[in-house]
Amino acid sequence: MRLRTKRRGTRRPRSLGGWAVLLAAALVCGLGAWSYAQARGDRTLAHAKARDTALAQGKRHLATLNSLDGKDTTSVSTGLRAWRDSSTGPLHDQLERTSAADAKALTRSGETARAKVTSAALTALDDRTGTAELIATVDVQVTPRAGGAPGTQRKRFTATLARTGDGWKVKALTATAAGGGG
Repeated sequence: MRLRTKRRGTRRPRSLGGWAVLLAAALVCGLGAWSYAQARGDRTLAHAKARDTALAQGKRHLATLNSLDGKDTTSVSTGLRAWRDSSTGPLHDQLERTSAADAKALTRSGETARAKVTSAALTALDDRTGTAELIATVDVQVTPRAGGAPGTQRKRFTATLARTGDGWKVKALTATAAGGGG
């Protein structure tokens, strides 16, 4: 049996199949780039990003507005500042007005509250005007100053969010009753 060996210096002619594969690859890359460019400018994508940002920031601020360390005056002062930093508009103004009275009452009670948003959704988003409506369920673990066992409270809220220069903040907050049933 004789093995064929390739002779050096001879070139194999190019086939049309190689050019077709190259052309198809270039076409697929071009279509991918065009599709990506279309998606980047897509209003639906921009709306989804705004929705995700508003929801995430709304949840974070809602947890902050339901948390406070009441062990001492400094902790209460820091917590009240965090409340004001999480709010805007009428809610912020109310927290400013009642800050001194809130500090006294919260320091006196000495309770510590740690909130966790367990479920939340935006029910409305107007990215043009920078407003959104959020509904949420929040579990708040309350620990008394001394004695007494800690307990968890489940709360439901409706919050109006407003976009500010610092992101989305809570403009209005309303506790809502749990749904009927039983």
